[in-house]
Order: sequence, then structure tokens, then C-alpha cells
Amino acid sequence: GIVGVLGYGGGIVGRYNDQQAAFPNVAHFHTIRVNQPGAKFYTTDWLRGFCDIAEYRGSGLTNLHGSTGDLVILGSFSDQLEPIFFDLTHDLGVDLGGSGGNLRTPSDCIGKARCEFACYDTMDMCYEMTMTFQDELHRPAFPYKFKFKFDGCPNGCTASIARSDMAYIGTWKDDIRINADAVKSYAAGEIPADGGGFAGRNWGKFDIHKEVINLCPTQCM
Repeated sequence: GIVGVLGYGGGIVGRYNDQQAAFPNVAHFHTIRVNQPGAKFYTTDWLRGFCDIAEYRGSGLTNLHGSTGDLVILGSFSDQLEPIFFDLTHDLGVDLGGSGGNLRTPSDCIGKARCEFACYDTMDMCYEMTMTFQDELHRPAFPYKFKFKFDGCPNGCTASIARSDMAYIGTWKDDIRINADAVKSYAAGEIPADGGGFAGRNWGKFDIHKEVINLCPTQCM
């Protein structure tokens, strides 16, 4: 890389203005990628601290979240990179993310923290893979970037198939669990469809095969 922090080959994307004399305030405009927490959970105190760093040592512009998935500080000078790295690691407890020809910052859905559909603990797996591949995150050695993304179920809220090189998608392995009495009541209209979301107009007769059975991605029903 053109610029970076001591010991790291990735995490900083070097950007320079080719008209530095005309625009001295943006002569350097480096991007700092930050490794986001699992499922992008933040406290307001942490976010305030992050914004303070971005404003004090950078342009004040941030990106939550970039197309790579990272939390990003957009714009800073070369002499501020080591202080930013110190503040991020010592005060906020986070590391730099991945950039360049190496592993990019692993990203996961909210998983079992709040989602009823998660078939495995995406946050735990994302953390384990991040810790395991720290060297690949920070010392580019690949001919191109490489991404892990973790989806807890086939709904794909992290878009792992479209936006990663190695997608982890939770799938149901047990017998499907069906409350037959509730299904019959639902099909008969005794239970409001979509929790009442279709109320207010005539949507036609509910077709359980068309609207439920045939949409099952694994054809298990």
C-alpha cells in the first residue's frame, strides 16, 4: 500500500489529490476501514466516540456501512493515521478492517441475537473466522480480494451469495415443525393473513399452495 499503519499492509486506502496546492485541505484523503462488531451492534456512546475521532483527526465524513461492509472514516492525512489507529484500538476496542488483495472484513446478519429464523449463531462464527484469519485481514497476499459473509438462513439478509466469495447460509436440517391446527385455521381465514397486513381490501381467496408451499426454498413442505 501507499500508506498504512505500522505492521499492517491493509486497512488504509491511500488517496491523494493531484492538485494539492489548489486544495491543501484535501491534499490527502485517505480512507480508514474499521472492523465492525458482529451484526453491526453499536452503543450510542461508542458511536459518539467514533464520530469524535473522525471529526478530530479526519474530515468528519463517515460511511455506515460501505459497500464492503466496513465502518469507514472517509478522509484523513497521513500523519493522522497512527493516532487514529491508536484511538480505535485503545479507546474504542476495534481493529482495522481489510483492504486490497486480501481477506476483507467478514460480515454477518443479526442471527440469533434477534432473529427467529437463524439456523446457526452467525455472530459467533463471524467472530471466530475474523480471529482465525487476522493475518489474512492485515497482510495482503492474495491476487484479489476475498470475502466471507454469514447468513443465518436462506432469507439472505447479508446477501452472502451476491456479495461474497464464500457464503455461509444456515439451512434447517431437522424435520419441519408444523402446527397442523394453526395451518388449517390460517388457510380457512380464521387467523388474519400476514398478521392483518392484507386487511382493508379484497385480495381474493387465500391459496396456501401458491403463497406458502410452493415458495419453500428447500421444497420440504
